[in-house]
Amino acid sequence: MGEFSIWHWLIVLLIVIMIFGTKKLKNMGSDLGEAVRGFKQGMKEADAPAEKTAEADAAATAATPPPQVTASAKSPLGTRAEQAEDIAFKAK
Repeated sequence: MGEFSIWHWLIVLLIVIMIFGTKKLKNMGSDLGEAVRGFKQGMKEADAPAEKTAEADAAATAATPPPQVTASAKSPLGTRAEQAEDIAFKAK
């Protein structure tokens, strides 16, 4: 008794068509389809930047070698002895 047969659904469909009309139902269907497509596109766009950022971070980390400190590297100010010589030379 609680089951709906095909005849029940056809009667409901006929009543809905009579109330709203076919043009209104067509417009509602196309609006619903556009909304679903927009939602899916928005979800893809939201996921794409996160994936690109993660890939770019991984590539930048792998491509950038760590800085190396060598013994031959000089300080722009020189050693303390060189600084003392410069001060003594300028004082003369």
